[in-house]
Formats: sequence, C-alpha cells, structure tokens
Amino acid sequence: MADVDDLIRRVTVKALSAEGRLPPAVEAEKVVQAEKQLGFPLPPVLARLYREVANGGFGPEYQLFPLLGEGRTAVRAYLEERSMSQSCDAAFWPAGVLPILDWGCGMYAAVDCRSSEGAVLLFEPNPVHDDDWHLAWFVDSKSLVDWLETWLSGEGWYEEDADGDGDMQPWEMAGARLSEAG
Repeated sequence: MADVDDLIRRVTVKALSAEGRLPPAVEAEKVVQAEKQLGFPLPPVLARLYREVANGGFGPEYQLFPLLGEGRTAVRAYLEERSMSQSCDAAFWPAGVLPILDWGCGMYAAVDCRSSEGAVLLFEPNPVHDDDWHLAWFVDSKSLVDWLETWLSGEGWYEEDADGDGDMQPWEMAGARLSEAG
C-alpha cells in the first residue's frame, strides 16, 4: 500500500509547481456537505485531496473539478449526469461514479466511489451506438492512488510522449451498474 501522506505531499508539490497557486482547500464540513448531496461517501484519498491539496485546479491535463463552489464542480457534474441518465431510455451514468475531470469531447475521468480503492474510470461516449452505454466505460486505473502515481510520473495515456499503447480494459461492471435502479 502506498504511503498516502507521502502521495498527498508529492501531489501538492507537483500541483504548486505546475500551477503556481491553487484554490484554497475544502473544509471538512464542505466534504460532509458534498457527500450528503451526492448520497455516498468519497473515497478517503479523494476527500484528502480536496481537504489538503486544493478544491480542484490541479492534476492531469484539464485538472480536477472543484468539489463544491461556483461554476462546474464534481458534485454538480454528477447530479447533472445522473439526472440526464435517469431521464433517458437507456441509462448511461451509474450511481456512485463521481466525475472528477473533463477530458473534453464528452469524455470524463470519474471515480467509482463504491470501489474500495476508488477505481478511476474513463467515460468515452463518442463511439457508442444504439444506447450500448456499457461500452463507453473503461478502467483507467484500479485505484485513485495508482492514477495519481501515473500522473506524478508523467506516464498517463494523455501524455504526449506516453509509452503505453493506450488500450484500456472495459469496465466489466458497467452493464450491471447501469441497470441498477436509483
């Protein structure tokens, strides 16, 4: 298991180095407020990022959404995606999957808040046809810790000179999670 204290320190250093200034961190009460609005708890590492590093504004490429606040936030994006998904004939956004970063072109990085390690998923809706939304979900990383380590090392699929072949595994639980009611 990674030393989460060290990880948080390294994320802070890289974020400050890249951005110069970061938004203020979120108070613990705001994390509780966000969890009430969402209806589920955040994985501990994600909560710590918001409480100890900043309220978004750091991370890969387009940076993490703020948790709460003005404009586009993780909480607002989740509630909007869930609302739209539930009003469609075929659900496309599962409960408990929090969008944390917008990659553009409809793609999101999202944390499965029901998974013990906070798996990071990629939602890539562009090639989906005939409401086969389970085909839009991929596992970017089995844990938020690993996802952050990949960002810190500069080896993410989104990096210009990344070594990987870019093939992500489909999220095997997508179909079951999308078919759940509520």
